[in-house]
Amino acid sequence: MKVLVTGATGFVGAAVARALVARGDEVRCLVRADSDRRNLAGLAVEAVVGDLNEEESLAHAAGGCEVLFHVAADYRLWARDPRELYRVNVEGTGKLLRAARRAGIERTVYTSSVSTIGFSPDGTPGDESTPLDPRDLIGHYKRSKFLAEQLVRDVARENWIVIVNPSTPIGPGDVKPTPTGQVILDAVTGRMPAFVDTGLNVVHVDDVAAGHLLALERGRAGERYILGGEDMTLQAILGQLASLAGREPPRVRLPHGAVLPLAYAAESWARLTRGHTRITVDGVRMARKRMYFSSSRAVRELGYRWRPPLEALTDAVAWFRDNGYLSARSRSR
Repeated sequence: MKVLVTGATGFVGAAVARALVARGDEVRCLVRADSDRRNLAGLAVEAVVGDLNEEESLAHAAGGCEVLFHVAADYRLWARDPRELYRVNVEGTGKLLRAARRAGIERTVYTSSVSTIGFSPDGTPGDESTPLDPRDLIGHYKRSKFLAEQLVRDVARENWIVIVNPSTPIGPGDVKPTPTGQVILDAVTGRMPAFVDTGLNVVHVDDVAAGHLLALERGRAGERYILGGEDMTLQAILGQLASLAGREPPRVRLPHGAVLPLAYAAESWARLTRGHTRITVDGVRMARKRMYFSSSRAVRELGYRWRPPLEALTDAVAWFRDNGYLSARSRSR
């Protein structure tokens, strides 16, 4: 089967590409001219240069393919120009789906996010049917992914498309790194002396990739499936990372109200210097709720499974270490 994968140089997309190659599929990857291609090194794939906002390149990439995995996204919790997120996540998705339809692609798996899933009023994990309160659409990333998913769901009425919603993937290949990957790096190198009271649903990136393939094989067109793992407090995550790094875990818990002014200051400085910031206003605001989710539908309908979070954290730390992201001091035990 000939498959087109977008976002294959990135974290989740590379894991999907690896899983497809291991299965024996013929894999074509849409890559930007300036993409960091380390995740494709040694992988038997065809790289086609293109861009989600260049329709001619999308038509070329889609030609001859039977299946599309649209994994590419602009995953940033802060950007100097937020319009960039909408151009990629919303407009780019629309252009790609039109190109796929014209090329005769029969089936599509679209990678959304749990940011489009609501929170249960009673605090239980959210699922695919949990309504999203518009007040929880914090930041341009979440809004852009919400709009993109709505666009995909509209198109899915006439085309075979399954939506998957990964929670918080962790593991090897986080080259950028993602915001979660940066938290891991900061934790194991001792740059996170304190934490806020929040929680995440942690899953190994390779389990998310396996879930993508299961969605293609067993998913129902027009449905969405949460691909998650286990719910963990940030304190528990940092504790496991500290143990892996041979460090003492942070013990100071900061109130969200104390961190928010720091985030505003960090963003202002990043705008002034045209740099980047690790602490963002949207990130702090989102952390006010524990982002816990249930993958029961994926388990029931797809046969989806996940490994313990410690394995994901261990693999992530090992990959960062092996690829030079950690200092000599952080490597010592």
